[in-house]
Amino acid sequence: MRNDCLSKTRRTRLTSTAVLLVALLAAPAFSAAADEAPIGRDVDSLLAYAREHNPEFASVRYEADAAVERVAPAGALPDPKLRTELMDLTRQGTQSPTVLPGRVGSARYTLMQDVPWFGKRELKREIAELEAEGSRSRATGVWLDISARIKSGFAQLYYVVRSEALNHEILTLMIRLEQVAQLRYASGLAAQQDVIRAQVEQTALRNELLGLENERRQLQARLNAWLARPVGAPLAEPERLRPVPAPARLQAAELEERVRARNPQLFADEAKIQAAEKSRDLAYKNRYPDFTFGVVPNQTQTAVRQWDMMVEVNVPLQQATRRAQERESEAMLAAARTRKAATANQVLGELAETLSGLDVARRTEILTTSSLLPQAELTFQAALPGYETGKVDFATLLDAQKQIRLARQNILKAQAEAQIRLADLEKLLGEEL
Repeated sequence: MRNDCLSKTRRTRLTSTAVLLVALLAAPAFSAAADEAPIGRDVDSLLAYAREHNPEFASVRYEADAAVERVAPAGALPDPKLRTELMDLTRQGTQSPTVLPGRVGSARYTLMQDVPWFGKRELKREIAELEAEGSRSRATGVWLDISARIKSGFAQLYYVVRSEALNHEILTLMIRLEQVAQLRYASGLAAQQDVIRAQVEQTALRNELLGLENERRQLQARLNAWLARPVGAPLAEPERLRPVPAPARLQAAELEERVRARNPQLFADEAKIQAAEKSRDLAYKNRYPDFTFGVVPNQTQTAVRQWDMMVEVNVPLQQATRRAQERESEAMLAAARTRKAATANQVLGELAETLSGLDVARRTEILTTSSLLPQAELTFQAALPGYETGKVDFATLLDAQKQIRLARQNILKAQAEAQIRLADLEKLLGEEL
């Protein structure tokens, strides 16, 4: 009896241990499943994923890193050169030819170092540094463009998803109106045309839902492409939009100054101007010669008994070539300055357009929410009992319902438009608001 009890106790302990092991092994699986929850509830999750996985942004980051690594070699001295000369290989005919330094008549070793004219190395290093800054600015610009696309796509997806929900809600309302029309038609209080019109409206809503479903799938595929995910990868439904800054933070003069100071395109163009100035200075320094210095130990048999020094200077005689290079550098500098002016005009024009669109979208949302939508709801609430009592015809009821739907769609459009304009504004500013 005691042995049976002990056996049962052991089996109970083994079972408990097995359950605990299974739970411990399953915990990572549950954690992984939680980690694989679809992203996309807010735009920040999409941006964080894109920053880590977007190949376009990764490529420009690597290019920027490569440009940084070109700075040190640009200002370094060239590698020294070693030249070996073996003279009198037969020692005036007393032996067979040989290439062993200790058995020839004499051997000369020349160690040479090229040294550019004063200031050329510093200019080359500064040009490389400015080009690296331009590469970093281009990488920033690429990221801002990608993030603006993701923000705009998220806003459009939010609009489509909310429009689908609105159409389903209106479709449910139209089914109720059809039932009211059928009751009135069965009682001889309304024409059959009312029922048919309600059914036509339902068919139109279902067609719109098909179009919205197709648009939602296209937007999800586009977002997944920007995120470097399979086009069919699941995305969570958007839950919220980012808050739009208050009008006090969107003063045109202040934003214009920020754009001039932080816009990556303007910053890259400014780096090109400075690099062109350094290239021009370098072209003018090419009027002066470069040097080569050398040390020459001379070996006779196995001993070095003589040391020589040498200095080599290139003679800048090709003046026509150098003048052409100088004119080229001046033209490139003028082109860089003109390009920056054109970029500034374009960016400031886009800023004014974006601010105007954002202001209109915000005012449209406020006007529709505070005025048009309440008026449309009051009209429908008054028309529905009026139709039930025969005081209002069905066309008036449908028109009131359409006004509610139109007002709510306008609110969604204004919200999405404001988000798109905000994304464009942040792209121009080079930072988030």
